Amino acid sequence: MHEVPTASDHVGGSTQPPPPAVPEPPFAERTRTLVHLGRVGALSTRLAKHDGTPFGSVMPYGVDADGSPTLLISRLAVHTQNVLADPHASLLVTQPGWTEDPLAGARVTLVGRVALVTDEARPAVRQDYLSRHENARYWVDFGDFAFYRLCVEQLYYVAGFGAMGWVEADAYRAAAVDPLADSAAGIIDHMNADHADALTLYCRAFAGVAAERATMTGIDRMGMRIRAQVGDRLQGVRVNFAHDVRTPLEARKVLVAMVHDAREKLGPA
Repeated sequence: MHEVPTASDHVGGSTQPPPPAVPEPPFAERTRTLVHLGRVGALSTRLAKHDGTPFGSVMPYGVDADGSPTLLISRLAVHTQNVLADPHASLLVTQPGWTEDPLAGARVTLVGRVALVTDEARPAVRQDYLSRHENARYWVDFGDFAFYRLCVEQLYYVAGFGAMGWVEADAYRAAAVDPLADSAAGIIDHMNADHADALTLYCRAFAGVAAERATMTGIDRMGMRIRAQVGDRLQGVRVNFAHDVRTPLEARKVLVAMVHDAREKLGPA
């Protein structure tokens, strides 16, 4: 797996060398987390009627025990006809809820082959899929629908500007979902709405970035990603916690403590 340093994502060039990269969870863990959080992706298949021309479909998906996306699709659909003729496909999943610059949000493309889910595996796949897509109960048992799985062979992950790389399928399958994954959106919304001043403090005190405005774009067990504005330049900043956090309460305590630490470090305004 090749990972590109992430510490100096920015718009507007600089002659200064980038600061050392701050450690983050490995790409395999971050992709596993992103796929867990997502609900809908863009499925690309090879169009059977036009010599393999790529064909895109909006695709709700589930996730099985090893992180493979599962699909509930009708044999009448064009994408199903495509994978029955040629199983090669990919699924693009983007950061849920991200509404700012689309190129600054995380996304992953899972590449592999689509296969019918076995009868033995179907009950677990069905349960997971319906927990994510309640409305599918209205058609899940229709005769033309069946569950398929995208058997992942490789992944390409983009964390945002300047941070991207391939992820090996075995590393992805072995990775765990970040413990803050299901609460991250709420933490991010709260920090951006109510504590934007704290985010600028973090940038100044712990990353040496004189942020005028700052937006939290991600949080995980090890730390957070912040998008800082310095003049007319946007810069991606990574700020880590002093230790791993496993719950929203632990994250809150660390974030509050970091405000006090930042003020002490920076001194009087």
